[in-house]
Amino acid sequence: MAAVNLQRHKLKVIISGGGTGGHIFPAIAIANELKRVNPETEILFVGAEGRMEMEKVPAAGYMIEGLKIAGIQRKLDLKNFLLPFKVIGSVLKSRSIISTFNPDAAVGVGGYASGPLLYAATMMKIPSLIQEQNSFAGITNKILSGRVKKVCVAYDGMEKYFKKDKIVMTGNPVRQDVIQIEGKKAEALKYFGLSENKKTLLVIGGSLGARNINLAINKGLKKITGQDIQLIWQTGKNFISIANDSLSEFKNSDLHVCDFISRMDLAYSCADVVVSRAGASSVSELELVAKPCILVPSPNVAEDHQTKNAMALVNKNAAILVHDAETDSILVDKALLLINDSAQQKKLSDNISKLALKNSAEKIVDEIYKMVSN
Repeated sequence: MAAVNLQRHKLKVIISGGGTGGHIFPAIAIANELKRVNPETEILFVGAEGRMEMEKVPAAGYMIEGLKIAGIQRKLDLKNFLLPFKVIGSVLKSRSIISTFNPDAAVGVGGYASGPLLYAATMMKIPSLIQEQNSFAGITNKILSGRVKKVCVAYDGMEKYFKKDKIVMTGNPVRQDVIQIEGKKAEALKYFGLSENKKTLLVIGGSLGARNINLAINKGLKKITGQDIQLIWQTGKNFISIANDSLSEFKNSDLHVCDFISRMDLAYSCADVVVSRAGASSVSELELVAKPCILVPSPNVAEDHQTKNAMALVNKNAAILVHDAETDSILVDKALLLINDSAQQKKLSDNISKLALKNSAEKIVDEIYKMVSN
């Protein structure tokens, strides 16, 4: 592909969106690829004030501007009455940012800031594209899709949300260091203090944690250790103290518990089975590392899109689904059944690997250059 093999001319690109790691890390992956293709490329991020992109993007080495924008509250809230004013203010500030930066292209990855920025960019005739990460398109992207030139997607069947001639199947960009797991198992076991003779269950609930998953694992620790299974458990900040209290009963067991796993490549490399939420980035990573997994969609996301992400895999026998409300009663038992069934693990691993879309950031960057050239 041209974006991979040829150094392209210098561009100025605005990337907007964020709110969660699932939006931020793909955005940074796109920025990194733009810089790889041409190190002189100028990139400006636009995010929502007070959201995690305002910290994570500068940590990755990029400049970011903040908009005073938020999402609609599901319950009756005064903040909803202020939202139209915030949207108008954010569109006006976006126009000012665009006028000052003068970009060649704009990219929206989802999140609160993506809507106002892309709306302003398309008003100002800046070539723009959407990177839709989920199998169920959000309302903002559906509205914006009529204004942008391309929509980069990661799932089949997106024609029900977007015009077919705008869709490009690229997959979701992921952190490359996370999916480079070959030959790292020995290093991983040493890093987590685990045994090479035991099977390993990896539980990841997201960087903020997932309460019902955590409660189920906490309740099932005796079951897990009773079957001589070792555990890597990311709890998130809100549950780590509860988990640490429970560990006092299991001092001689192979249990590694932390609030955040900084070396996900090592965690994936030694995991036999993974329990995870079904955010778009998590699903894309699991496809690329080809790990048998149990997906527990978060019920607290717009339009229940994590369930739809999970079902895209379940329908192809590439993952097992456990609903969040069922975690207390069946999650641990399902995990133990799977970790003791090597044939089912192989089937899931083979099937999920077939869904992996590689080189996603390169494909998206290629579309950016095509869009600017036309």
